Amino acid sequence: MTSTPTRTLGAKQISDTVASLYVQANRLVPEEMRVAMEAALAREEAPEGQDVLRQLLENYAAAAESELPMCQDTGLAVVMVELGQDVHLEGDLHAAINSGVRRACAEGYLRTSVVAHPLQRVNTGDNTPAIIHLELVPGDRLRLLVLPKGGGSENASALQMLKPSDGREGVLQFVEERISTQGVNACPPLIIGVGLGSNFEGCALLAKRALLRPIGQPSHNPDDAALEDELLHRINALGIGPAGYGGTVTALAVHLETAPCHIASLPCAVNIQCNAHRRAEAVL
Repeated sequence: MTSTPTRTLGAKQISDTVASLYVQANRLVPEEMRVAMEAALAREEAPEGQDVLRQLLENYAAAAESELPMCQDTGLAVVMVELGQDVHLEGDLHAAINSGVRRACAEGYLRTSVVAHPLQRVNTGDNTPAIIHLELVPGDRLRLLVLPKGGGSENASALQMLKPSDGREGVLQFVEERISTQGVNACPPLIIGVGLGSNFEGCALLAKRALLRPIGQPSHNPDDAALEDELLHRINALGIGPAGYGGTVTALAVHLETAPCHIASLPCAVNIQCNAHRRAEAVL
């Protein structure tokens, strides 16, 4: 019986990659986001909204050219890790990731935005610790996805343990009300991740993972895709518009991810991404 070959990855390679990704995510907007914003400008009807979208596109270009962050809030580092089961790690994975975040903060001149205790409010001074989500997957590769999350968009997010009897309409009302009352604080136009099902913590993670889907790509489930479309229509009908100045484009996309749940529960989470939609990934 032959053993499955393994690949070895060292802590330094992981740390170097995280540092590079965190700086990149803050300076370079994904190409799909730039395309989505240009499409939004073409369909935005309000002059004020059009002006905001032009300025945001100019800001993207300026950040890339000057190699500076596109937003002063360079975000709490959320790192999604897919670890191949045939990968052998030399060193501590969490320590390597945090080392990369620490270096990115210093070398990329990123704002320090983490406090060590929620009530004592003493800044850690280096944007650590990161929020790390680890998933074991088949294969011999390590995928790292860095998602800096700013305070404005994260503060506008929410989770509600709905009753099963609330049903589809309850989900629609919860998401629409959340964007209606808090969406302006999250720097629209937005990408909205919705998690439905699982349990309390699982539902929140579903909503965050929903943000990672290609912008505007509908769910493979026809019923879920129809719910995404209705939510997007309702949200854009609110008239919040780019930067809250009014307009027809409040959200660029709504992405819904679902999972099985308890018969007595209907968890629903909304996780919001601002107009920067910062993320970067690499496979080692």
